Amino acid sequence: MRIRHGLCVILVLSALPSLGRDIFVDNRAGDDRSTGQQARGTSETGPVRTLGRALCLAQNGDAITMANTGLVYHESISLVGSRLSGSPQRPFVLRGNGAFLDGSAPIPPEAWRPYEGGVFRFRPRLMSYQQLFINDLPASRVIATGASHRPPKLRPREWCLLDGQIYFCVEPGKLPRDYRLTCAAGRTGITLFHVENVVIADLTVQGFQLDGISAFNSVRGVSLVNVTCRGNGRSGVTVGGASAATIANSLLANNGTAQLLTLPYSETRLAATHLLSNSAPGWVEQGGRVFLNGKRIEGGLDEFRPTALP
Repeated sequence: MRIRHGLCVILVLSALPSLGRDIFVDNRAGDDRSTGQQARGTSETGPVRTLGRALCLAQNGDAITMANTGLVYHESISLVGSRLSGSPQRPFVLRGNGAFLDGSAPIPPEAWRPYEGGVFRFRPRLMSYQQLFINDLPASRVIATGASHRPPKLRPREWCLLDGQIYFCVEPGKLPRDYRLTCAAGRTGITLFHVENVVIADLTVQGFQLDGISAFNSVRGVSLVNVTCRGNGRSGVTVGGASAATIANSLLANNGTAQLLTLPYSETRLAATHLLSNSAPGWVEQGGRVFLNGKRIEGGLDEFRPTALP
């Protein structure tokens, strides 16, 4: 009952206006010289342009509200310490309103080198984990075995990562320059460190080399509500280092090593959340405790698809 009550509180908090100040961000019409006090307007109290500036202005218990402008937010942010925390009655809130936080960057057409047949290869700057996107959507990946010295057979529009290189198969008559190809460039979308009572809601986080969202260490009372983490090189969400997080009404998919990765001393509660195995196991357990709909589970999950989201 306590777990169910806690989830209800999280969902209500994510829907209500903040009890602290609102700081508005608009990556199309905003200006980082503004104070962010108003959602619209070009005066000095209008929205700021970047999340980084909003975090500089924010205080304990505030809410950062992102405008969904149709443009992705190309940023990587960190929430650290008591200033960017909240209380159970007044959490610190990041509202995405359906916006995208994207860590990918274009691959220059001239960076591709012919490999064999219709396969081309490219060595990204960040090599240990990667993702390839076509038109901002994760491309279909084929996993290369660790012992292989050659990429697996790739069909058109498929890719693999082998020895720090991305291999991509084009369609007949095409070259890499005929596609809008991007790869992971930022390391982690949102890093949480030594914060308490934080709600992140209505946001898609994709295209980062390591994790979409990482509750890195000493994170308590963090709730991810209606969040999609997809196409990140390692995991959609990582929880570790004596951290406690709840993930509700969310989707984790198309990530490289795990949709959810849990590390020692952590606690993660899942409710009505999809963990898809389309690219990696749904949950990879490397320690910590995980509760699914209030019941403790162990050993990882290949996949979890709730019958319906509330």
